[in-house]
Amino acid sequence: MQNSGNSPGKIAGRKPVMEALKAGTPIEKILVMQGVRGGIIEEIRIAARQANVPVLDIRREEFRALADETVSQGVIALTPPRKQFMSLDELLSLVRGQAQTGFILILDEIEDPQNLGALIRTAECAGVQGIIVPKHHSAPVGSATIKASAGATEHMAIAEVTNIVNAMEDLKKEGFWIAGLEGSGTTLYTAADYSGPIALIVGNEGKGIRRLVKEHCDYLVSIPVLGKVSSLNASVAGALVMYEVLRQRKQALHP
Repeated sequence: MQNSGNSPGKIAGRKPVMEALKAGTPIEKILVMQGVRGGIIEEIRIAARQANVPVLDIRREEFRALADETVSQGVIALTPPRKQFMSLDELLSLVRGQAQTGFILILDEIEDPQNLGALIRTAECAGVQGIIVPKHHSAPVGSATIKASAGATEHMAIAEVTNIVNAMEDLKKEGFWIAGLEGSGTTLYTAADYSGPIALIVGNEGKGIRRLVKEHCDYLVSIPVLGKVSSLNASVAGALVMYEVLRQRKQALHP
């Protein structure tokens, strides 16, 4: 996935650039700020050479005009225009083609790029096959999200849809059960059965899952909160449930 659909984009940060090279992401060139050193910078140079991607060392002033020095860690990759998201049909076709049981993450209006990036990173690590995001009221998959994901956006299939509820109904037709992560849920997240094809919904940082979306879930799961703070961070809560899905499935394979 790339941070710009119709114009040249930037992938900022050492780990994201390295992951983009590993994933075979089309890259026009890599810019390194003069004086920047380190093991991973040398690894980037080697990987770029193997991929026939030019690496240019540019003056600090030029680099700062293109990217924030702190966020980028002194390295950015410039990428050509390409499609940012796939369609839901493309995502479903991809999932059908995989051997493992379906596992999709639906992000209902996650607006913080840091949370979005963290959720994408966890999803990629936990075996999620694809992510669905709404077209509106969602953080962009831009440089901040890509950096927060540690480059996981380059390995994750992401579909953008105009209507989450319609997407949920399409998933149900494909045999998916829809589990919403919600504080008012009556099922403890560790008590739910995730053995079949599952789509997990994580809601907005403040409002949670929207009412209509919630009503179309097959069941709602909750995470116990014992402290004075009423809820967990969205990315932390999503991570707990994603890894519970993974734990149950691994246990089923190796009882």
